[in-house]
Parts: sequence; C-alpha cells; structure tokens
Amino acid sequence: MDGAHGDGMKGTRQADRVRATRRRRLRSAVRSAVSVVLSVVVYYLAPLDHGLDIGTAIALAVSLVLFVGVIAWQIRTVTKSVYPRLRAVETLATAGPIFLIIFSAAYVLLSENQAGSFSETLGRSDALYFTVTVFATVGFGDIVPVTGTARGVTVVQMLSDVVLVGLIARVLLSAVRIAEDARSADSADSADSADSADSADSADSADSADSADSADSGVSGVSGEPSGSEEPE
Repeated sequence: MDGAHGDGMKGTRQADRVRATRRRRLRSAVRSAVSVVLSVVVYYLAPLDHGLDIGTAIALAVSLVLFVGVIAWQIRTVTKSVYPRLRAVETLATAGPIFLIIFSAAYVLLSENQAGSFSETLGRSDALYFTVTVFATVGFGDIVPVTGTARGVTVVQMLSDVVLVGLIARVLLSAVRIAEDARSADSADSADSADSADSADSADSADSADSADSADSGVSGVSGEPSGSEEPE
C-alpha cells in the first residue's frame, strides 16, 4: 500500500515538472516573439530622416557597445538559470533581430543622406533585406555598397557577424555547460546528503533495536533467577 502511494506521489511530481517545463518554454517563446516584434516596430517608427554626421557614427558605436553589454548580462543569467539551454536559445532569438535592426537603421541613414551609397536607394525594408543577406552571407548582388563609407559599414557588419555567430554562440554554450555542471554537482550533494541521512537513520534504528534486545535479555534473566528470601523445602 505504501509502495503504491509512493509511486503515485512520484508520478505526480514528474507530471508537475513536465507541466512547469512546458509553461517555462511557452513563456520564453512569448518573450522572444514580443522582443522581436517590438524591435521591428521601433525600427519602422523611429525617425531616421535626420542628417548623417559624426553623431550618427557615435550612435552606431554606442548601440553596438550596449548590444555587447546586454549579451554579457544575458550570458551571466544563463550560468545561473535553472534551464540554461532554454535561456541561451532565448538570448540568441532576442539578440539576433536587434543586431540586424541596428545595421538596417545605419544603412537607411546612409542611403538617405549620401546618394549613390548603394546600387539603389534603400527604404527600411530594403535595408533590412540587405542586412539579412550580408548576415547570411548569401550575396545575391542585387543590392551592393558603392561608396567607401557604405562599404566600410558593411565590413563592420561582416566582422560583427563573425563575432555574433562564432564567439557569442561559443560563450553561450560554455555558459550552458557551467550551469549544467553546477546543477549536477548540487544534485550529487543532495543525493549524498540523503544517503547520509538514511545511513544515520538505519544506524539509529539498529542501536535502538540492540538496546531493546539487551533490555529484554536483562528482564528475562532477572525473572528467571530464584529469590534469596525463599527457603528450600
């Protein structure tokens, strides 16, 4: 009866863990989708019709620095997450679109302020399309940078692509391994503690049983010994 009850409790806990994992995955997917949608909306609504000057270059550099800072913070959260793999996937799903939109905005500003920077004038959708083709290294050739400034910005994106795909992905993988190793160590410590507690309980039970046996033996010996006050017949 106790065994069946224990199996039922174990099955209930497993079902609860499965449901909790599914809910966490759903929340992660929703957060990633909302982040992507908000990034795209901001991109299409942001005022990108001002002049191109040194301030624009500084803004692009600051955006990239902030992007790297956010990624570093996300990597730190991955190492402390209960579900590190899910957190890492969410980080990549969120960071990738933001990275692409930063360069898309730069291409729009460049195209509108320096005529002939590209083989055709870029609208926001055109710039996003060109950014994705550079990121994916497809190289269709329908839109190409023409001026030195446009080519320079494109080279910066190419190098950043290598960093994003290579270095950041590797760092995230390392963070996942660190988190999983830490969880394995905690599980091992918990198991050792449980084994120690079981051993201690077993030892206490054995000691109690030995004490009870000794007490019973003593009582039996006393009851079987003849009293000294009785006289032999």
